[in-house]
Amino acid sequence: MSALFLYYHRDFDGMVSAAILAKVLRGRGEKDIVFRHINYDQSRDWENFATDQRFGIVDFHFHDRAVYWFDHHPTTFLTEALRAAYQPSEFWQWDETSPSCPPLILRHAQEHWGYRVPERFEEMAYWSDIIDAANFRDVDQALFADDPALRIMRCLTVAPHPNWTDEITGALSNQSLDQVASRADMEKAYSRATRNRDKALDQFPETVVWHKGSVLFYDAATIKVRRERFAPFYHYPDLSYAVGVIPTRAGFHITCGENPWNQPTQGMHVGELLGRYGGGGHRAVGGANPPSQAEALRLGEEVADILYAHMSQQEA
Repeated sequence: MSALFLYYHRDFDGMVSAAILAKVLRGRGEKDIVFRHINYDQSRDWENFATDQRFGIVDFHFHDRAVYWFDHHPTTFLTEALRAAYQPSEFWQWDETSPSCPPLILRHAQEHWGYRVPERFEEMAYWSDIIDAANFRDVDQALFADDPALRIMRCLTVAPHPNWTDEITGALSNQSLDQVASRADMEKAYSRATRNRDKALDQFPETVVWHKGSVLFYDAATIKVRRERFAPFYHYPDLSYAVGVIPTRAGFHITCGENPWNQPTQGMHVGELLGRYGGGGHRAVGGANPPSQAEALRLGEEVADILYAHMSQQEA
């Protein structure tokens, strides 16, 4: 049997999903599994994705050539043809009601393959639900708590090399959260990440382009500015939405999210909104990868304007 390339969205949710599925599949005879991270920029030519590979995908868009596929994003189907091609099976499963992807993989493995879930995977799924749904008890937990899962989450912001998350995903497949969080490279990354967090919180106010009502738009596209996902809500707790532009290894990214601690009562579906710009996500959070910095800034501000208009109408 040829190698199985297992693609996953490059965040805690996606990494844990890939780690769990790989462990399950190895027990079912898939001995040669290669981890590969993926992001939205790779979906632009989705029809021709991985044409020469045998592959699986977790926590990312549906592909009808995937041998295995699991996701929970409501925006997972890029075309109506792909939506029509999906049918739940022993190898494909979608559940948009799941806060994150690992729990649905574990349920599927139990129901279809008789898998007995180890305690360490239950712990990973628990934290994945919290992290991916931003279900932290408050902004201080999100920013400053140092539970093993949250340490790993924070370290992902300072990956020492492009394939580091593939290495860490492999470690999560075989070790506990505490063991992975205690690795020497993880300790070093965490020290750097906490320094970056503190600097990002200090720098955030200067990146704000505008703050109107309950919506804020910021420009953190320069590499000289540190980024922190929850900085807008730390500095502006009355916000409902923050939209920003940040750099990534692949270019520039529009990030958009609700304030988990001040959610709008009649907000927009962020994932569907970002889907208009080639991205996707969930009701409360989403992203997109425009082809240039200028386009990211233009479209990011457009997204913020749409949210501001919506919130102004709701508040009128």
